[in-house]
Amino acid sequence: MLQLSTPDEHGLHSCGLIADHVRAAADRARVVLAEVNAQVPYTAGEAIPAAEIDVAVPVARTPVEVAPAAITETDRAIAGHAARYIRDGAVIQTGVGAIPDAILRQLTDRRDLGVHSGMLGDGLVDLIEAGVVTNACKAIDRGVSVNGALIGTERLYRWAHRNPALRMCPGTYTHADAVLAQIEGLVSINSALEVDLTGQVNAEQSGQSYLGGTGGQVDFVRAGARSAGGHALMVLPATARGGTISRITANLSGPVTTARSEVDVIVTEFGAAELKGQPLAERARRLCAIAHPDFREALEREAHAISQRGF
Repeated sequence: MLQLSTPDEHGLHSCGLIADHVRAAADRARVVLAEVNAQVPYTAGEAIPAAEIDVAVPVARTPVEVAPAAITETDRAIAGHAARYIRDGAVIQTGVGAIPDAILRQLTDRRDLGVHSGMLGDGLVDLIEAGVVTNACKAIDRGVSVNGALIGTERLYRWAHRNPALRMCPGTYTHADAVLAQIEGLVSINSALEVDLTGQVNAEQSGQSYLGGTGGQVDFVRAGARSAGGHALMVLPATARGGTISRITANLSGPVTTARSEVDVIVTEFGAAELKGQPLAERARRLCAIAHPDFREALEREAHAISQRGF
């Protein structure tokens, strides 16, 4: 069951807002049911021929919109530390939400940024209209923002409609090791729920609540950390539940989403901890330094105890 755009002159329906898995699903399905929505933008990239649709239901209704999240002072502080790692000509990967939007707003003085991402929101339009994102320096897909999903408002969808500067691609391209390895200056921006003192990241589960899967985090963390001139940023507030719980912790309460061997830079509102290539004791020291001050002393004691008995 797919939502597609109306067809072009060649009978091709654009996958519209979501390209990452749609074509693969249609290729393997016994029956393809398509809601052909006249208000879905026709985006370049993944498309499905009309001949491959078994049942088409024409509609004309506004696609689901996701309004930009409200940005807090904590988000702005995190963004300020993260933005220092994004230089002119960098290629960025990010998601949607308050912290990604806050980071994008910090980049208005950059030049010739590129985009290669799994999902994008309205913040992309702001940077393109400001002349910041040109994709002019990319080694591959030069001049084009590569993306897998558009999650935003009518403004984003209107900009994307028949825009040759955007290409919607499947996950087999946006997240592929062989593709990402060709991108120099890649800066990936991903979020975490908690980070332990060795650098292990949990981005899936908070207490007993399972909040989401791994997504493409590991793919982009690995690629950003290995990219020449690039970085993999893991961003998160230092505390949760109204400041009563530290997100920098001695032990994770959930699964390990990203291994410590892959982690590059952890960013909170209190600074950035560069962990790549650092021994475990130094990682713990740097992570304690970006924890909330209310929890640093206890974390330092935990780090000392762990080092005494071995990580």
